[in-house]
Amino acid sequence: MSAPGTQEQQTLAARRAELRDQYLLPVGERPATPGRGIHHAALICSDVEQTIRFYQGMLGFPLVELVENRDYPGSSHFFFDLGNKTLLGFFDFPGLGLERAPEGYGGVQHIAISVPPDRHAELRRTLDAAGIPYDGPQRGIPESLYLRDPDGIGIELLSDPLLFFGGKTLGDG
Repeated sequence: MSAPGTQEQQTLAARRAELRDQYLLPVGERPATPGRGIHHAALICSDVEQTIRFYQGMLGFPLVELVENRDYPGSSHFFFDLGNKTLLGFFDFPGLGLERAPEGYGGVQHIAISVPPDRHAELRRTLDAAGIPYDGPQRGIPESLYLRDPDGIGIELLSDPLLFFGGKTLGDG
């Protein structure tokens, strides 16, 4: 499938503008969010140890818990500390015969994890040394390293601070 043509891009841009005008309130008029942040995202992995080696060993996010899943006997539920009191959780579901999910509606396109600029540069060197491919800098997005974990989950390592996107701070930041 190819990207939309020029006419369709113009139509989509006009629709985005309509939605922005209708729903995006000026900063001073926005209600306060009722949320406190994402407690954790829960993903599925094929191999617990492989996942730990990638997220803790390669990327440096500490494993902070590993227990049996409350809802599926024999399954593991484990968490990595992403900083700012945010966790990334995983399950494995042995015996279910799960397969890699295709990218599509209802799925996770990627998870963006903010890291300080010095750590971002270090992670880039680590990925290069390990031969792990990533995208971003070569497309003119130097603050982003887009890669896939061992199960194909999209990860973005982002040197921008939280609530910062497109050259400006969003939300209540």
